Amino acid sequence: MSTTLCLRPKTGVVVLACVFSVPAFSAQPTPIQQFDALVIKGVSPSAATQIMTHPKQPRQPLPASDGSDYLSTIPGFNAIRNGGANSDPVLRGMFGSRLAILTNGTYMPGACPSRMDSPTSYISPQNFDELVVVKGPQTVLWGPGASAGIVRFDRNAPQFTENTVIFDGALTAGSWGRNDQSADVTVGNSLYYARITANHARANDYKDGDGNKVPSKWKKWNSDVALGLTPNETSLVELSAGVGDGHARYAGRGMDGTKFRRESVALRYEQEKLSDRWQSLRVQLYHNYADHVMDNFTLRNFNPAGGMAMPMVSNVDRATWGGRVAGQWQLGAAVTLDAGVDYQNSRHRVRRSMGAMPYKDEPRVKDAHFTNTGVFAEMQWAMSEQQRWIGGLRFDRATVQDTRANTGMGNMLKPNPTHDKKRHETLPSGFFRYEQDLEHTTLYAGVGHVQRMPDYWELISPNMGPAGSVNAFEAIQPEKTTQLDIGLNYQKENLSAWASAYVGQINDYILFDYLSGGMMGMRSQARNIQARIMGAEMGADYVLSPNWKVGANAAYAWGKNRSDGRALPQMPPLEARFNVDYERHGWSAGAVWRVVAKQTRYARYQGNVVGKDFGASAGFSTLALHAGYQPNKTVRFTLGVDNVFDKAYAEHLNLAGNAGFGYAGTTIVKDPGRTVWATVNVNF
Repeated sequence: MSTTLCLRPKTGVVVLACVFSVPAFSAQPTPIQQFDALVIKGVSPSAATQIMTHPKQPRQPLPASDGSDYLSTIPGFNAIRNGGANSDPVLRGMFGSRLAILTNGTYMPGACPSRMDSPTSYISPQNFDELVVVKGPQTVLWGPGASAGIVRFDRNAPQFTENTVIFDGALTAGSWGRNDQSADVTVGNSLYYARITANHARANDYKDGDGNKVPSKWKKWNSDVALGLTPNETSLVELSAGVGDGHARYAGRGMDGTKFRRESVALRYEQEKLSDRWQSLRVQLYHNYADHVMDNFTLRNFNPAGGMAMPMVSNVDRATWGGRVAGQWQLGAAVTLDAGVDYQNSRHRVRRSMGAMPYKDEPRVKDAHFTNTGVFAEMQWAMSEQQRWIGGLRFDRATVQDTRANTGMGNMLKPNPTHDKKRHETLPSGFFRYEQDLEHTTLYAGVGHVQRMPDYWELISPNMGPAGSVNAFEAIQPEKTTQLDIGLNYQKENLSAWASAYVGQINDYILFDYLSGGMMGMRSQARNIQARIMGAEMGADYVLSPNWKVGANAAYAWGKNRSDGRALPQMPPLEARFNVDYERHGWSAGAVWRVVAKQTRYARYQGNVVGKDFGASAGFSTLALHAGYQPNKTVRFTLGVDNVFDKAYAEHLNLAGNAGFGYAGTTIVKDPGRTVWATVNVNF
């Protein structure tokens, strides 16, 4: 048998580098295609309400430390920062389970009641082939409650016709001890394949633009393997498994994450072309496990002034089992139907220790159990070659059991009035969207409605529920979001442009108030309010010549707490990015200028912190540069400088530094100062 070394397209290369570089290889590239991004600064929509990109491609600034870090490249996304890693993604000012995060079609919710391990904390973007984002409630195919949108990190099954070996690898080094290694190896033929992806990355504490050290040291590693059988061109059976771990020091928390253990197993079966009308069948089963440890002494010197009187450890874990069966049918020449059923079963446990007591000697205690069964159907009707209607319906049956025998800690311990009680909710969701193709332009308008079951963070972790209630588990109601999305995508010759806007009404929005006092610092209270949101994103790219390209994008989000007549918390300010890129004979260079307006609309009032808004934030701008050289299709070198002028700045979506690191309780954690990095990539 002969063996072929397969050169992958550049859009699949593992590159931990910077901005737009050399052109993609194609037979006769158009000017827009000629500058297809090898490094991401901003991502344009691939279809109405949908964005697709390749997370093996890096982005500027410095290559992403996790999934949330990478998402911030996409206009409309921001992140609630903890320090150097494991930020919490925010889309259009919405976060938590309003934003569904999937990896290879599976859910892995974090375990921390304070969201120190959001789902994206366990995701290393360079280990995936494709990132798909759907903004707004404009699909029902990928699980319950996704009122803000859907995010999917996927690995694609290879298709080989002969013995083949594919390798993608990268090495990155940078300021503050940044050191990344990644490798992706696939071998196979027309009957089988085996794929191994692995990465290791770490960084030390960085310094902000004022030269102050910010506690932000982190380390992560992941390893995944997939074995696939492809007995014919239309069938696939794949078994995959993976593990990972790491730690992270947090400037904006009273504790650090000393363990982020991930274990994943999945089995999927795919069959195409079952009949003339039955186009495909996809079946998937999975098990994901997160084991997360937090303490206030391993990665820092214990300080009783940090809000905790003694050393403490909290170990939480969450096991999630699930499955999905979905099919696609061609009901007629112009009608396509996607329908199926999915299921999730998630168990959460906790154990704690104080002082010198080893936490591993304590028993794990289950405090909550979640199940969800959903049925869905989504149909597309092409009225003509230029007109389409897309619509979908979904019904979810959600059940939550509160298994806490007691609430509180130490001498504040008391019996739980909702011990072993269950809540059952039937939650409908749906949308319809119209799309119209004009010359060089696609217009769309869609209305969606989502009812979302409160998650663990909202039902179990709050200290209190609404005024007059026993607790949050008893009283917090499901969120109900109705939203209108409109937009356009334009492309002609050298110009590509897009714009999207939305307006939404959220009934029973789940709001957190943080009240000062108590042995453990702030106490949290969850309640339902009425809210209204609106905003827009837009962008454009223009090819000036075969060697030059310019681009820009901007995003704005606005929210109002109608019940209290105040701003909705955690709303990012107006932001814009301006790009310029040059390429010639394998050499490339580029720049991105990011401009962020000040944010004066915030939700701190009556002496309380609402939704972690600590006050107004100043505007800022930063400049990043890069240069690269690609001598051939196999090797590429890149060099980047972020925050060129060593600007001292902080994002509005942030957490206050904790006294345990010498920060005042309301001091916002600043971002890194000038950062230099270099990457070498090899792919064959």
